[in-house]
Amino acid sequence: MTKDIADTGVAGAELTQFVERVERLEEEKKALSDDIRDVFAEMKGRGFDVKVVRQIIKIRKQDHAERMEQEAILELYMSALNMK
Repeated sequence: MTKDIADTGVAGAELTQFVERVERLEEEKKALSDDIRDVFAEMKGRGFDVKVVRQIIKIRKQDHAERMEQEAILELYMSALNMK
């Protein structure tokens, strides 16, 4: 590694390791994305509304207080637009 730095100013071996790690992680991410897509396809095949399920997943990630605040604002805006 010292030779790499002396020759190019860059630790080539270390950089290679980082790049290879990112490449492996990208492959894993693609595999996970494919798995998630398959689960949604299975849900759709069983008659579930995938858009609604995606919304539920998004909501479940939120903090309870944050969700309550957003729901209150949504209700207020809908009321202002006569959508109730």
